[in-house]
Amino acid sequence: MATVADKIFLLSVHDLTSGLAWLGIIAYTLQIYFDFSGYSDMAIGLGRMFGFRFLENFNYPYISKSIREFWQRWHISLTNWFRDYLYIPLGGNRCGRLRTYFNLITVFFLCGLWHGASWNFVIWGMLHGLFMIVERVGLVRLLDNIWTPVRHAYVLLVVMTGWVFFRAETLSGAVSYIASMFGFAKGASSEYHVGLYLDNEAILVIIAGTIFSAPVFNFLKENLKIIKEKYRNVLDKIFAVANTVFLTLILFACVMRLAVGAYNPFIYFRF
Repeated sequence: MATVADKIFLLSVHDLTSGLAWLGIIAYTLQIYFDFSGYSDMAIGLGRMFGFRFLENFNYPYISKSIREFWQRWHISLTNWFRDYLYIPLGGNRCGRLRTYFNLITVFFLCGLWHGASWNFVIWGMLHGLFMIVERVGLVRLLDNIWTPVRHAYVLLVVMTGWVFFRAETLSGAVSYIASMFGFAKGASSEYHVGLYLDNEAILVIIAGTIFSAPVFNFLKENLKIIKEKYRNVLDKIFAVANTVFLTLILFACVMRLAVGAYNPFIYFRF
């Protein structure tokens, strides 16, 4: 996903089509989630090897039905830190509506600034803060009465638009990219088109990334528990062997992929 996203974000605004813009931000949306949540999982696993138990840092944020829920699921350690050491000391939601809105926008302004001293990060943070306020004003009550897939689409639209500011090198580049996403593209599809970047591997990874950004494993675990309880004597050993074999194969696949691939970015090292 990093390869696809980086190539598309390097394109000139005059070469960017709406299709390419959406493909680029979809790729980056998956990249940043698996990059950072994967890093967090490795930290949790390494910590456990030394006897430390760290809390989960991500809880399937892309299945959220509101921006407020998104921030309860995304980068949980940072969210909790800002809540405990900034939002609550400022008064939280105990000092009236206007003060609550001020506290929220202050927290997300500083959250953006924490990621980097640039207008892109500040606007990214303020965008999330603005939608947190809008939801408190009344949007969340409207969302509660809307079909659930529409609520998911709303969250993903806001989050993906925000990721453009997070990924783009300049503010003008982010604005032009968003304009291209929403039908104001300047590029012609003849020279640069989706087919140049969307090969079979990219399609497979997008499908896999979309599936596994949802709690598929949780669903499988629950159902496997039911099956194991029913046929405990027969299946216990089979599941133990299968689990070990599966993890070993995944390990070797990852090692081989890293060995043959020269492009292995870890984007969250910046933060």
